[in-house]
Amino acid sequence: MSKCENLPKMMTIREVARTGLLSEYALRQLHKQGKLPCIALKNKVLINFDALVAQLQQLKGVNS
Repeated sequence: MSKCENLPKMMTIREVARTGLLSEYALRQLHKQGKLPCIALKNKVLINFDALVAQLQQLKGVNS
């Protein structure tokens, strides 16, 4: 088993927006509010994609 298999999938805001999950604007707003599972490096934001999906699934479960 490789050590890299345990690393989270990190994506930029633009890459996540291309998946159709959320718009670039919505992702930037969540980042400003501190509600995005991410790491900010100077002007680049890397989002933990798996954590974001899990976070949105929890919200969907609460609102159902």
